[in-house]
Amino acid sequence: MKIPQIKLEIKPYAFLILTGLTLCIFACSKDDAATSVPVEENPPPVTETFPGPTYADNYTPMGAWENRAQWNLANVHDPSVVKSGNYFYMYQTDASYGNATEGHGHFHCRRSTDLVNWEYIGSSMDEAPTWVKDTMNSKRTQMGLPPIDNPSFAFWAPCVRKVGNVYRMYYSIVVNNLIVGNDFNASWGERPYIGLRETTDLASNQWTDKGMVVCSEPDGVFDYIRGGSNDWNSYYKFNGIDPSYIVTDNGEHYLIYGSWMTGIASLQLNPETGKPDQLNTIADYGTRIAGRGNISTSRWQALEGSEIIYNPDTQYYYLFMAYDELSVAYNTRVARSTNINGPFLGIDGQNVSAGAECWPMLTHPYAFGTHTGWVGISHCSVFKDDATNKWYFASQARLPENVPGINVSNAVMMGHVREMQWNSDGWPVVSPERYAAVPQTDVIEAGLVGTWQIITMNYQYKQIQRSVNVTLASDGAVIGGMTGTWHYDSTKRAIYLNNIECKISNGWDWEASPRRRTITLSGLTADGKPVWGKKVN
Repeated sequence: MKIPQIKLEIKPYAFLILTGLTLCIFACSKDDAATSVPVEENPPPVTETFPGPTYADNYTPMGAWENRAQWNLANVHDPSVVKSGNYFYMYQTDASYGNATEGHGHFHCRRSTDLVNWEYIGSSMDEAPTWVKDTMNSKRTQMGLPPIDNPSFAFWAPCVRKVGNVYRMYYSIVVNNLIVGNDFNASWGERPYIGLRETTDLASNQWTDKGMVVCSEPDGVFDYIRGGSNDWNSYYKFNGIDPSYIVTDNGEHYLIYGSWMTGIASLQLNPETGKPDQLNTIADYGTRIAGRGNISTSRWQALEGSEIIYNPDTQYYYLFMAYDELSVAYNTRVARSTNINGPFLGIDGQNVSAGAECWPMLTHPYAFGTHTGWVGISHCSVFKDDATNKWYFASQARLPENVPGINVSNAVMMGHVREMQWNSDGWPVVSPERYAAVPQTDVIEAGLVGTWQIITMNYQYKQIQRSVNVTLASDGAVIGGMTGTWHYDSTKRAIYLNNIECKISNGWDWEASPRRRTITLSGLTADGKPVWGKKVN
């Protein structure tokens, strides 16, 4: 969706400097971080050598352009992550606190060897390629409309994939010329285009543009004229933004794209060109594979930011989607299918391709303890590191609105990278804490006994889901904000809370002060609601 242009006065704030601690491999208390939780008689002392990330979540003191070398994961929106050699490269939508990147190119890039510490590389596109304006005005001429001599563009949501020996970037450019004066009869709307660029060397950051792949094409159902500034009814079938790219298990190439309007489409591409072979009729623009609500009549679907992957272990295609508006309510849903063109079904068996509400939900605005929490967590990049066989979920997240001491706090957009695991039913679960490269150790049942903060997330529009304090007792009882029973399956590395399978991981407590190691859990209820938790004592 469109990123609002926010002009801010950046005010100085002090940095919080955090350091590593001495603690055991199990969780330690907030007040006595150096005291280990006893899990056996006279355990040998463990010296903590893992420092953990210390960069501040409130990056506003160094969010300006001249401080970009310090950004790490500050100023990230709609990330796309791909690995080349020893580096992970991240590309993104043009969006930044106080418009710090404005005037400095587009589709900014950073890279990392560990997914924790990121080096800013620079923009990967200097200006919009000439084909965008030429194609736009050609289509306007066909519609009997005058040309736009100086169009205003927005640059959104790139997707980068390796295809053979080439890296392909599918990117969105949107024409922002909404209204000519106050004459809605001259309205153009947000006419988006998806283009293609290629390179053989990500480190060079030099790309060759290959032109248009697809655009938003009128299907004749509605006229292009809007009835007013609040009329968001589209005159085209699929919204030409938010690309995701996949090579299927049988070698076919597909672009998955779309936003709001009439839903998400799959479009088969020529493997050699990375483009469709023809765009002669509206049928050539793809097959709808996901919608929300009545997809026959509604052109305001409230879903976007799709990401498609194939998991060979489960033999399913997984379609990740962002629901609702992006500033606060953003939440992530996922459906799966054995066929790239669907039908995609949710955890409840309902047909998301036909417009059913999609479950499970993987992320939602949340907060642990007294922390401000995070909102706007979606439009993800899902990727696997073949070197470690681990899956990851990267997205932006925003601070909530009206955080004291931060000017326009909801415009603070931090990149979040989280580990993603798979439960026994073949559904993904996302870590409640951001990835920090914490060494993974053996976890025994006695090490899970203690106090936890746990969130069982319900879907509530723009409402933050907060944790409750829960005690996992040594006799298998669950006490406090959640009641019932628990047990641990070390072979699956999963804890079962009232029979809900939750994957266990050694994690980093980003909300603690100072930050420290912890143990996290992540699972799904039977109806597809996330259960997130971390051990605090």
